[in-house]
Amino acid sequence: MSMVAYLLEVGCEELPASFVDSALEQWRTGIPASLAEAHLQAEQMQLFGTPRRLAVLLQGLPTQQPDRTLEVKGPPVQVAYQDGRLTPAGEKFAQKQGVDPGSLEIRQVGKGSFVFAVQRVRGRPTAAVLQELAPTWITSLSGERLMRWGYGDLKFPRPIRWLVSLWEDQVLPLLWPTSEGNPLPGLVAGRVSRGHRVLGSQQVVLERAESYVQQMQEAGVSPDPTAREAYIQAEVTKLARQVNGEAQIPAPLLREVVQLVEWPTAVLGRFEPEFLRLPVAVIETVMITHQRYFPVRDGRDPQKLLPYFITISNGDPRQAERIAAGNSRVVRARLADARFFYEEDRRIPLAQRVERLQAVTFAEGLGSMRDKVERIRQISRLIAAALKLDPQEQALVDRTAYLCKADLVTQMVYEFPELQGIMGAEYARQDGEPEAVAEGIEQHYWPLGAGEALPASLTGRVVGWADRLDTLVGMFRLGQIPTGSSDRFALRRAANSLVLIAWDAGWTFDFNSLLQRVVQDYAAGDEKTLKALQEFLLQRLQILLQEEKRIDYDLVRAVVGDPEALQEGEPAKSDLPRRALANLPLTLLRAEYLQHLRATGELADLYPTLNRCARLAAQGDLDSAVLDPAAAVDADLLQEAAERELYEACQRVYRLGVEPALQGDFTPLVEGLQAAAPAVDRFFEAVLVMDPDPRLRANRLNLLGVLRNQSRLLGDMGAVVMAGEAAPAKSH
Repeated sequence: MSMVAYLLEVGCEELPASFVDSALEQWRTGIPASLAEAHLQAEQMQLFGTPRRLAVLLQGLPTQQPDRTLEVKGPPVQVAYQDGRLTPAGEKFAQKQGVDPGSLEIRQVGKGSFVFAVQRVRGRPTAAVLQELAPTWITSLSGERLMRWGYGDLKFPRPIRWLVSLWEDQVLPLLWPTSEGNPLPGLVAGRVSRGHRVLGSQQVVLERAESYVQQMQEAGVSPDPTAREAYIQAEVTKLARQVNGEAQIPAPLLREVVQLVEWPTAVLGRFEPEFLRLPVAVIETVMITHQRYFPVRDGRDPQKLLPYFITISNGDPRQAERIAAGNSRVVRARLADARFFYEEDRRIPLAQRVERLQAVTFAEGLGSMRDKVERIRQISRLIAAALKLDPQEQALVDRTAYLCKADLVTQMVYEFPELQGIMGAEYARQDGEPEAVAEGIEQHYWPLGAGEALPASLTGRVVGWADRLDTLVGMFRLGQIPTGSSDRFALRRAANSLVLIAWDAGWTFDFNSLLQRVVQDYAAGDEKTLKALQEFLLQRLQILLQEEKRIDYDLVRAVVGDPEALQEGEPAKSDLPRRALANLPLTLLRAEYLQHLRATGELADLYPTLNRCARLAAQGDLDSAVLDPAAAVDADLLQEAAERELYEACQRVYRLGVEPALQGDFTPLVEGLQAAAPAVDRFFEAVLVMDPDPRLRANRLNLLGVLRNQSRLLGDMGAVVMAGEAAPAKSH
């Protein structure tokens, strides 16, 4: 069978850079899946994207779908046939499947016989299939702020101005999946594309699908984002070296710039050295965030900037000098503004700005930012007490909390909001505040996003925790709980940060107690708010364990339990969730150790014994906190040698394994449980647990309950799913 190529290009007005990246990623997975569903596969798929176009080139496509045989299982033979003739049920099945009743086949399945409808489906021409599939590749793209235009019904980020659909060297018309036909009146797929707005021709007549890249390049368009990225990175690096510098190339900026140009030209610009007296963060913010420029650092001292920048032009390379001069004028004006704001801000010490926060609203119903600062100070004191900080550390934390939001009323942060915290730290240093305070002001916002750096300073950690706790408690008190994809106040990120910081800092204090105190102080002890917050935090903990730490879902469930159990108030089920929040680093260690036991095969050996104990112990009423056998079992009632042996095994686990497990060392506990396994087996062989005598029955259930409780220091074996078992339902 011969192989062919197909090209689809969607030409638009300038698309947002973020949408181009997103669209190509959606196509990267969606197009192969769409083809596979149609029983087709391309040998090679190339994706292209620029500000004005999205395109896909499929090479090595078969000319026709393969022929297929469809088999559908029908009713049992005794239902489909009676006295050798088809029953109404059999006829209805054949009619529904579109087959001749006489073609039904009888097959043995397991212990019964069933009728089967067998259809032989001839493959359709691939071109005909693509006529239907290609439009869905366009209409299925999702993004923010989609729009309609003209008389069309299609939603897209920007108006579509041309379509190319080539099957080898032939135009392949598109069949749109709408009842009205083409949702873009007047726009029909053809072979005419468009070149670069400045460097290329208005119309590019494509000869065939596989000539796309060459013809686009001849028209001043570099369609491959990967090639543009590599070129930009190399050119920026080369230009920086020409001035003995080292280009700063942030990955997000590089990705954005790649999708802002069709034919990139790196241009070196400069500004007056006097602007270098501004803080480096200010200059970089002006360049990177506002102008999409690449700053140039001193090659001999990377902490310093040089008075140069590199911009990526989408214009005529022959006009590089004019482009550089124009961009230099723009950046000079922006830096002059920044210098004015900076000098004005320095006239007033940071501490004198705190009271001005009274005029800044935090959130409706939660007062001003000045009110929030006081709450942060109070919560910071609670955290400091839980951490047992010394008086000097407490003073540094309190000063950081007092100043942490003061830069919000500076002119610099008003103009450049992304500098919050950074300018606060800069102004604090200039005011003579301790370095720990300056670091804490900046770092209390950390992490700034997923995968970003966590606060390294004690002040940043404590004040960051207090800030997020205040926000979470306040928003939950107002009922602003995230639902679905809606999270206006970034509460999921705040909760994630609490967990990540606690893990990183090794904070082992009881988070439940702290949370209860904060809710008591700022939500009048509202039990509904407390439980909703605990459930929310547990759900974030579960997600972080699974996605950040790669712990298997069932093992996460074994450690964290069911977050909804807190709402239901069932003591037997709520102990694990409470324990998970009580010591966040220990919860992480438990999950990681369970994953280790699974990897070594030890969990598979322990599971049958401990799971059987847990299931039977559930019929008793022993409190899950009881770990000492002597506190739960009457030794005088142990009649059988096997139960005395198990009692002694539980005592050894308690004596040697419990205390280390509470400190994060689970090896002695697991070794004790492994040693107890033979005793458990002999116990079940020789002892009637559910004895008619209620005293013996309760005593034996307590004995099993103690072993269950000891094993739950690691996790709930009832939640573990071994191979071949059904997984428990997931929480949302």
